Amino acid sequence: MKETPNKQKRRRGFSLLLPIILIFSFFGTIVFSVSQKITREMSASAIQNLSESLDLIESTIEAILCREAEFQKLIAQEIARAEEPEDYILTYEQNQTVAKMSLILSGKTEGISNTGERFTEEGLDFSAGGTVIGLPVSQSYLNYMGTWSYTIKCPVERDDEVIGTLYAEYVYDAIDQSLPEGFYNKQALLYIMDAESQRFVLNPKGMGQRNAGHLNLTDYYRANNIQDPAIRSEVEDCLNSGRNALFYHDIRSIQALNYMWAVNNGTIFLVGYVPVEAIQQEGRTVNQNIAIVVASLFVAFFLCIALYYLNWRQQEKLRKEREEERKLHSQQLAQALQAAQIASESKTMFLSNMSHDIRTPMNAVLGFAALLGKDADNPAKVREYTRKIMASGQHLLSLINDVLDVSKIESGKVVLNFEKFALNDVISSVDAIIQPMAKEKGQEFHLEVTDIRHEYLIGDETRINQILINLLSNAVKYTPNGGNIWFRIIGLKQRSNQYEHIRIEVEDDGYGMTPEYLETIFDAFTRAENSTTNKVQGTGLGMAITKSIVELMGGAIKVSSEVDRGSLFQVDLELRIPDGTADRQFWVQRNISRILLVGGTAEGQENILALMQETGVCLDTAEDTEKALERIQDVTSFQLVLLDWEDCGLQTVTGLREALPDTIPIVLLAEFDAKGLEEALKVNETDTLTKPFFVSAFREKIEELWHKDDETPVSDAEEIGGLNGMHFLAAEDNEINAEILTELLKIEGAGCEIAQNGQLAVERFQRSAPGEFDAILMDVQMPVMNGHEAARAIRALDREDAGLIPIIAMTANAFAEDEKAALDAGMDAHVPKPLNMELLKKAIKQHSRRKEK
Repeated sequence: MKETPNKQKRRRGFSLLLPIILIFSFFGTIVFSVSQKITREMSASAIQNLSESLDLIESTIEAILCREAEFQKLIAQEIARAEEPEDYILTYEQNQTVAKMSLILSGKTEGISNTGERFTEEGLDFSAGGTVIGLPVSQSYLNYMGTWSYTIKCPVERDDEVIGTLYAEYVYDAIDQSLPEGFYNKQALLYIMDAESQRFVLNPKGMGQRNAGHLNLTDYYRANNIQDPAIRSEVEDCLNSGRNALFYHDIRSIQALNYMWAVNNGTIFLVGYVPVEAIQQEGRTVNQNIAIVVASLFVAFFLCIALYYLNWRQQEKLRKEREEERKLHSQQLAQALQAAQIASESKTMFLSNMSHDIRTPMNAVLGFAALLGKDADNPAKVREYTRKIMASGQHLLSLINDVLDVSKIESGKVVLNFEKFALNDVISSVDAIIQPMAKEKGQEFHLEVTDIRHEYLIGDETRINQILINLLSNAVKYTPNGGNIWFRIIGLKQRSNQYEHIRIEVEDDGYGMTPEYLETIFDAFTRAENSTTNKVQGTGLGMAITKSIVELMGGAIKVSSEVDRGSLFQVDLELRIPDGTADRQFWVQRNISRILLVGGTAEGQENILALMQETGVCLDTAEDTEKALERIQDVTSFQLVLLDWEDCGLQTVTGLREALPDTIPIVLLAEFDAKGLEEALKVNETDTLTKPFFVSAFREKIEELWHKDDETPVSDAEEIGGLNGMHFLAAEDNEINAEILTELLKIEGAGCEIAQNGQLAVERFQRSAPGEFDAILMDVQMPVMNGHEAARAIRALDREDAGLIPIIAMTANAFAEDEKAALDAGMDAHVPKPLNMELLKKAIKQHSRRKEK
């Protein structure tokens, strides 16, 4: 059967690859053989080097012994010529070479030493038969000074007659002074051992540190774990025959060359070892170079293989591409149809899932709108409902922005808007959305704030709100009816005094998640799949967006969960603390210098004291009613009482009310749905403040109490500055938006003239008198002339105020690049739709002042 061209190419490729492998294998074998040969030669050279070094030491010691013996013979001749040999001995002075000189005359068993002592040969052992140039040498022993020594005896002859025997005691330390100070860079270990007793009598200086166990050969065996019977037998034979021995043995896990080297025909031995690496330094260098060469060869080999493989892959890829091109035309229509169907299904599924997340804040908007109509005659509740409607509307807007901006989040192009905000505003807006959702399912929603040191922080409030809503709404959705949701904000230890380190915890006792799903929970469009969670609608974007935002803020998010036990999400963030001091003027203006705090836990009281620390207000605390009554004996010392409702109750409220003047209000710090508050609020000058405690919410409550009889209470926004008496030119092509803008400005006491497009706005400003308009509010997407073109045209007009009048972009194009485009067109600020009057007033006030300067 004839082979195809592709098979022939593959066969040619493999036939080329085989010679390459054989060539490199041949070179590898040669290099390996050379390396082994060099290793063997270096081992032999190492043994030769050590033998030469030991021979040098051996020669040195034998030369010392010979010199001592010859010296002793000379002394013996001097004694033979002396008339009184013993007197000569007594006059002999001790020196560094001879420790003691003694003489025993012939026919006597006792003699005399140069130290004046009587001397006998008793204790000296010459039985081993060792000699130095014919003179007997004793075994080594410890002399009276505790120093290892040996004695050489020499006959004293006069007229060919032996008249006595001269004994000279030598110390081994004299040998130490004549030996080289270490060898092999002081890495070697050397002992001098007496052959007969096998005692170590000297460890020369610089020859290694003596081990406490190296007292004799047996201890040396034990300390260095020399247990091999063959080695010990070889050493024993060496001692008996007086020959040298070298053997390899690891000393403390280091390969070493051990030696037993005979000196003076085996009367003493050199014992020790040298690390192999110390005597194979040159060999290691050669082997390293060989290793480099071998490694280079292997690298070259694998590089050739890789290049060959890549070339083969490239050829295969080109071949497959040509084959795919032939198939492509026949598949394009089918793939296009399939892609269209998938896109349609994905869009339908995405919009279906997204409807639930959009309905969540919409439910709050509609619900509070209904309550607004019911309680229209209650200004306090109208303000509360309006604030919560605004919060839910803002969340709805953020959801819409998330859908439009999800691709930017995934690509990391989202820009954070860092501004000063209050934690109380974030918690209140989240609470307004989550509380109704939890109540609808009969769930208990627990809110806790602990150890927060600063209420006002700098960050992206909208994104933080989005994180919390995503986590809490999921907790509600995936917790069964009657379950529990815990929302905690915990102050952690600060890493820097410029940043507040907080941890956000969202915990529930709901359905929980499997370990498998936990691995993909932060992936886009992923949802837990089971019979329970499938009933809950969702986009699958929430956790992916949440994680992206948290990481963009420099934080971290983690989750733990167990099926049917619930889940715990933890988010750690570090938010900058604003510069500047607290607004103490607020408390001074209302003549509040001291407040009594009654009840609550010790931890709760500490949190309130920490948050109120920078206000300049003194807080006195009382644990119960009795101590509170003691504190208010001086009724002029407190301007307000803050009372923990859950810890005190109605009896404490009535008791304090009787003890306090009616001019001092009592504020009850209570949970959102605390029971029994209705009776307590019937007490004069009593009101409630929802937990958790925040200074900003406390200030709002004080404003409400201080101005509850006024029809127009002073607000922070009015303190910043309103729009009363101002007149604006607005370019807006949508009639409904124009009507809303006109009415909102009218509420603020400002007038507005509408131009239906950018061209009309330019012409109207051109006809206006100087100072007729305080600012221009410019939509962007308009017919005839859009907002950017209109702004450039106004700035280009030949009149003095054309470059000074504030132009503020007011458009639904709310992305960061839209704001940049507006500023590049000559506008001063960008306020996104839906219109937020506070933002608009802030922008107008800021840029009006700038133009005035």
